[in-house]
Amino acid sequence: MRSGERHFFGGPGFSLATQRRTEVLRHLSPLWVLGACVAQGVSLAVAAVALLVSIASAIASAQQPPARGQGASPARSARASAPIDLTGNWVAVITEDWRWRMMTPAKGDYASLPLTSDARRVADLWDPAKDEASGNACKPFGVGNIMRMPGRLRISWQGENTLKLEFDAGTQTRLLNFTTGAAGEKKTTGEKTWQGQSVASWETAGQDSLDRNGLPTAPAGRGGAAAAASARGGSLKVVTTGMREGHLRKNGVPYSADAVVTEYFDRVGPEPNGDIFLIVRTTVEDSKYLSQPFITSSNFKLEADGSKWNPTPCKIDPPNVPGQ
Repeated sequence: MRSGERHFFGGPGFSLATQRRTEVLRHLSPLWVLGACVAQGVSLAVAAVALLVSIASAIASAQQPPARGQGASPARSARASAPIDLTGNWVAVITEDWRWRMMTPAKGDYASLPLTSDARRVADLWDPAKDEASGNACKPFGVGNIMRMPGRLRISWQGENTLKLEFDAGTQTRLLNFTTGAAGEKKTTGEKTWQGQSVASWETAGQDSLDRNGLPTAPAGRGGAAAAASARGGSLKVVTTGMREGHLRKNGVPYSADAVVTEYFDRVGPEPNGDIFLIVRTTVEDSKYLSQPFITSSNFKLEADGSKWNPTPCKIDPPNVPGQ
């Protein structure tokens, strides 16, 4: 080896045999590569280069995604990947909005509702007898208001990617379909129903830097994102469209067929006494009948079994008359 000669892979002074050896060494462990090079009488400079190439190759191989069909894990179903268990029998816990939920409000009682002038006009014309005669008695039991109805809710899995919600109030059923397919969205039919077409997805605690309210999911400083990522639990997000026009309250306050209903389901507890609660935050957006999003929060308590389940048809009590 001549003095001052520079040695690179494939350069002057690097024999074909050495090149072949180094091609093999690239796929071996870095420490083995270094020892083999020295044992073969290769200079330390060349051994160092071989070591670096071996390390780079190992890193690149580790970062390569598995080839399709070669070690790739199949996608887990929504049921298998659920961060929380929402199944069971739940009963509505009504501690607020009593006069609008437990009774049929008086006609014209639109307090706390951000209604447009069109919505008020439609609500002022409401006639429950006409709704029943025309087959529209289930308007208050549609997706925009069903979670606010007093009664019981039964949640179960229908297959691996669909949650079924059954309500004894109005004998209604909702199917929450988890996103599927390459496009990440489940195809829905054009038929409009009282409960619409719902697309569901799990939100695992700590998977995003901000929560649904735009607040950090983990405090700054020690832990940070790592602490958030290690948190357990999560929420169910549901977005519903394609529903029939219905009522936000029992007294004829409308939402249109173009409304968008977004819900978050959270399981809370157990409490010190063992109680477990389900909290459902609902946002109804409807440019036709609402001047701003209408947000409510409905609470349910888990029951031991379904012995109190009592399905009833779509029927409401006569409107409350002030002073009577």
